[in-house]
Amino acid sequence: MTTAASITPFSVPIITRATVGLLDQRELWESTGAILLIDKPQTWTSFDVVAKTRGMLKIKKVGHTGTLDPMATGLLAICLGKATRLADQIQAEEKEYTGTILFGAETDSDDADGAVTQTSPTAHLTDTLIREGAERMVGEQLQTPPSYSARKVGGQRMYKLARKGVTVEAPPRSITVRQFQITRMDIPEVEFRIVCSKGTYIRALARDLGRGLGSGAHLTALRRTRSGKFHVEDALTMELLMAIVNRPES
Repeated sequence: MTTAASITPFSVPIITRATVGLLDQRELWESTGAILLIDKPQTWTSFDVVAKTRGMLKIKKVGHTGTLDPMATGLLAICLGKATRLADQIQAEEKEYTGTILFGAETDSDDADGAVTQTSPTAHLTDTLIREGAERMVGEQLQTPPSYSARKVGGQRMYKLARKGVTVEAPPRSITVRQFQITRMDIPEVEFRIVCSKGTYIRALARDLGRGLGSGAHLTALRRTRSGKFHVEDALTMELLMAIVNRPES
C-alpha cells in the first residue's frame, strides 16, 4: 500500500487507508483542504458519495473528480474544503479501469442498466479477433458519447433528454486510449483493462468494439482502479469511513 506522501503532488492532506488518523483533523479542512480517496460502492451515484461525505464530515464544500456511473465501482477522489480548487487538475489525470464486456447485444445506455435495443450473432467471434479489435482501438480517436450521459446538448443533459424519449447525438470528442488489454476470454463475455485519457466513456468503447467486430456489445461491469497516481487499493470504503467518523471518542 502506498502512502499519502508518495501518491500525490498536491499540497493538501490525502486521506487513505494508511492515513485515516488524519480524519481527526477534519474540522480544519474547510479552510485548509484535503483529498479523500473513496472506493465507490455499486448502485451509488457519485453525487450520493459527495452528499453522504458532506453530511458525515460536516464540510460545506465537497466535490468529486470524475463521475462514475451507478453500475460502476472503484476510485473516487473527493475534494474537501479549499481542495475543491484542485478538482479540475485531478480530473485531467489519466484513468485506469477493469471490467467486463458482453457481446451479442446492444443497449440504449451501452451498459447492463439499459434496455436491449438489438441482438447480434457471436458465433464468428474468436479470441484473436477480439484481441485484434481491442488493439485497433488504442490511440487518439473521436468518440461519440452514450445517449445516457452527462454531456450537455442545447444546454440539457443527454440522459435527461433520453429519459424523455428525445434522441440526440452529441458531437464526438477527442480521447486517447493508451492501453486496451483483454485479460480473460469466455466468449461471449470478456474481461479487460483499459488506460485512457480524461473524458473517455468505457461504455462507448465496449459499444464500438462490438460494432467493429460485427457483433453488438455492452458493458456489464466496470471498476476504476487508478486516477493519476491515486490507486483504489488505498481508498476507504464508505462503511469504513462511517465507522471511523461515528466511533465513540475515548
